[in-house]
Amino acid sequence: MKQQIVDMLALQEQINTQVHDQWRDQHFEWYRAIWIESAELLDHYGWKWWKKQTPDLSQVQLELVDIWHFALSMALQQSRDHEAIGHKLADGLSQAAASQDGFAKTLESFVSEVVGRQTFNVERFAQLLSLAELSFDQLYSMYVGKNVLNRFRQDHGYQEGTYQKLWQGREDNEHLAELLEKGRNISLDQGVSFSGWLYDQLQSRYPS
Repeated sequence: MKQQIVDMLALQEQINTQVHDQWRDQHFEWYRAIWIESAELLDHYGWKWWKKQTPDLSQVQLELVDIWHFALSMALQQSRDHEAIGHKLADGLSQAAASQDGFAKTLESFVSEVVGRQTFNVERFAQLLSLAELSFDQLYSMYVGKNVLNRFRQDHGYQEGTYQKLWQGREDNEHLAELLEKGRNISLDQGVSFSGWLYDQLQSRYPS
């Protein structure tokens, strides 16, 4: 787990730098981004007592992955030591106790600390992962997929407006989902990272 987190930290560092080469000096409000994503997450889970709502777990999981992007950025803002961050986050994820509250109350406790103390409680986040039926391996795969796609878009003219989102009649997100599923069933050669393999697969499908 620790090594996978270290890998994700490297990817997050890379995309943050690609978006703004002096991103640490900008002091972006990562806590605010987590707060807003959490509100969207709760909408997908459902909270309205005056109407029937069924949790949309797939969307809930996607929002948790987005929150993880900002959490990694928050950690990287405070330290450049990927190994130390990875160790701390892995401990928090693996040692978290099960939540005694429901999803909404656990989320509210998580957000309260994010906004009130501008800090990321990894144990609370681990409880949310469990309640949303999202394993760490799934978090890793979904995070890498979203990160690689974001980098691929930037490399192919996303900011300039020249990026093509439709390939062979399908959106890039659909190609990504298919490749993530394929990646679960293959064994990569030693020294070939999952992110590198995924980027190359996207490149092979992108219109020349």
